[in-house]
Amino acid sequence: MKCMYCDNIESKVVDSRPVDDGAAIRRRRECLNCGKRFTTYEKVESLPVFVIKKDGKRESFDIEKIKKGILTACEKREVSYDSIEDLINRIEREIYNTPKNEVTSHEIGEIVMSGLKDLDEVAYVRFASVYRQFKDINTFKEELNKLLTEE
Repeated sequence: MKCMYCDNIESKVVDSRPVDDGAAIRRRRECLNCGKRFTTYEKVESLPVFVIKKDGKRESFDIEKIKKGILTACEKREVSYDSIEDLINRIEREIYNTPKNEVTSHEIGEIVMSGLKDLDEVAYVRFASVYRQFKDINTFKEELNKLLTEE
């Protein structure tokens, strides 16, 4: 594994432990050249999943896009990073565990909103306002009313 500090390719594993319910392994490594430590993750490579966008185009599934959206929705909220990371991992597992190798952007959005609703209602509304492209205050109000009647 290439050292991120000095680009040396030789390192030794100092610590290794399972993460994400055993779906990955976290390794602490020490560079044999500069002595600095860094973390790597190892996980099973899975078959690619393609996202069918609203306009019909297909693109590779990218969990980083979901992560960015969730982090933006949770910004300045009292939501722990571990909770966010758990949600992202659950979403990723759900997407990769679907029996098909294509999923619509709508299905992904609904999965994310369902997880955010359980995590933080304000983050849920923030995400929904962008995802569902609220046009005016009435659309926003309708979503809030739905949320309040579900409780």
